[in-house]
Amino acid sequence: MNPLLQTEKLCKWYGNILGVIDLDLAITPGIKGLLGPNGAGKSTFLKLISGQLKPSRGTLRLFGEPVFDNPLLFKRVGFCPEYDSYYSEMSGWDFILFLAQMHGFRELAREKAEIALTQVGLMESRDRLVKTYSFGMRQRLRIAASIVHEPELLLLDEPLRGIDPLWRIRLIRFFKEYEKKGNTLIVSSHILPEIEAMTTDIILIHQGKIFAEGDINYIRSLIDAHPHQISIRSSQRKWLAEQFVKEDFIRNVHIPPDSPVVVFQTAKRELFFARLMDLIAEHDIDVEEITSPDDNLQAIFDYLIGR
Repeated sequence: MNPLLQTEKLCKWYGNILGVIDLDLAITPGIKGLLGPNGAGKSTFLKLISGQLKPSRGTLRLFGEPVFDNPLLFKRVGFCPEYDSYYSEMSGWDFILFLAQMHGFRELAREKAEIALTQVGLMESRDRLVKTYSFGMRQRLRIAASIVHEPELLLLDEPLRGIDPLWRIRLIRFFKEYEKKGNTLIVSSHILPEIEAMTTDIILIHQGKIFAEGDINYIRSLIDAHPHQISIRSSQRKWLAEQFVKEDFIRNVHIPPDSPVVVFQTAKRELFFARLMDLIAEHDIDVEEITSPDDNLQAIFDYLIGR
């Protein structure tokens, strides 16, 4: 399958600060998850694709054409940025209608605006000023703005941030249906389950570099080896430590001095929590709090890079 987007040694830096460096990618149609911790370079990459930033070095071609200084190309691209980008004194309807007209729709502008607002659940709020929208509503308005012209390539930067659980499910379903119509989506996130719900094809980016690319099962095999730290606050922490210390899936048990917690380290989270639930059920253990400070992408990247 021919790549829709291709980069070679793509770099962008801001003074002495690197945004992305030496990106070599060939993205084919479908949904591609762009996954990495905050500050990894995801937004910079999407802004390069959307022509908002000019590369410092390297090449970037979209639909076989150069991206920068090629405005006609962007009739085929939709971009949902991470942050607000609209006229707050306009109503949601006027804003999306204005964008439809800017994309060249005339007689069809009202129809396109209504479709876009309906798809994100904002038709009932269309006459309210954008500045009165909640954060989640403004996020959905950004998505509507990116799809109003029905682009072939949809760039979504943290599109589900701040959106309530019900609309997260609906939007994930919409993105998958949009892809089935033959379109391509590049979705950035720092939350692995969000991406897993949309696609198995992902890119891991860290400190501006591509760290891994491919099927999510391969990425999962790396992440599952990550030794999670799990902290349990309990008045019976010493007894809990005694129960787990003999388990072969436990790497380390630590009770910090003068602390109400016990900290376990394990690479088998599922086994650990299954055993913990059994102990709680069988012995009525007093557990006040369970936290996992390592259960995040930054910790996983730090672990993988240090291997």
